[in-house]
Amino acid sequence: MIRQKIVAGNWKMNGSKESIVSLVGGLLEMGGSDSEVVIAPSFPYLSQVSEMISDSALVLAAQNVSNHEQGAYTGEVSVSMLNDFGVKYVLLGHSERRSLYGETDEQVATKVKAVLDFGLTPMLCIGETLEERESNKTFEVCQRQLQAVIDCVGVDSFEQMVIAYEPVWAIGTGLSASAEQAQDVHQSIRSFLSTLSESVARKVQILYGGSVKASTSSALFEMPDVDGALVGGASLDAKEFIAIVKTAG
Repeated sequence: MIRQKIVAGNWKMNGSKESIVSLVGGLLEMGGSDSEVVIAPSFPYLSQVSEMISDSALVLAAQNVSNHEQGAYTGEVSVSMLNDFGVKYVLLGHSERRSLYGETDEQVATKVKAVLDFGLTPMLCIGETLEERESNKTFEVCQRQLQAVIDCVGVDSFEQMVIAYEPVWAIGTGLSASAEQAQDVHQSIRSFLSTLSESVARKVQILYGGSVKASTSSALFEMPDVDGALVGGASLDAKEFIAIVKTAG
């Protein structure tokens, strides 16, 4: 089965009104692509970016969401609010949310459920720390993080989701898993899901995230179980991001 590649740019807590005009303007000059190209700005800029990309093939994502529908949750943003701005994808369980803000596997799972219930698409981030990799716990950690979501929404829901494998040790460090290391983990994720549903395992898109650059993306995208990339720092440079998109075909 041929799965469409996805190249997603996570801008994290970067940007200003002015810089976003420049960045999105650069991305809008990109030619057509067989891949789905996704950008995830910070909450304050969702409206600005949504308007700028409305007549383009670019797809909007949010970086996080509350698991509550509405109410007295100061500082939180609901799925219905994201929907107002034409958001399709929501990043959930990013390692920075887990490590810096203490989000648990169970909290991530309830957010996945909230996003699915509203008809948007979760982009579920999973991955291990350097300590866990050195202890040969990579597969164990990824399976634990997946299992929490399966326990909450069921394995069939993964047909409406995207998985992003992001080794925590490779985020913002300049280190990157080799294409072969990424393939090994992606294959293990697909293998784990296939024990529960062959159909889900075949269909689900699994992206790689972790210091992705144009110079390394080509080898990554050649791997049979790597269906795209979740790009961090490089997505803030329009030329570099477009170069990554081009290597995806």
